[in-house]
Amino acid sequence: MVRLPLTPAQIESGRRLGIALRTARAERELTEVARAASMSPETLRKIETGRLPSPSFGTVVTLCGVLGVPLQELAETWRGVGFAESA
Repeated sequence: MVRLPLTPAQIESGRRLGIALRTARAERELTEVARAASMSPETLRKIETGRLPSPSFGTVVTLCGVLGVPLQELAETWRGVGFAESA
């Protein structure tokens, strides 16, 4: 199966998601959050920087739990609802 390239809109959604997750992580160490989410620090870094703009649903759900962010809030961020560039 060939994966189609992401659209600019999907890439932008991933960027917003990454910013929201980085903001939620705040002062917590990246490695601490990655370990709690059972993922590599490099994977979390890629998500936060937008280099992995479409993480799996399970990954997003797990990060919501670890960071205490409601899934609906991240879904709205991903869709661009109420997203402020200053986040």
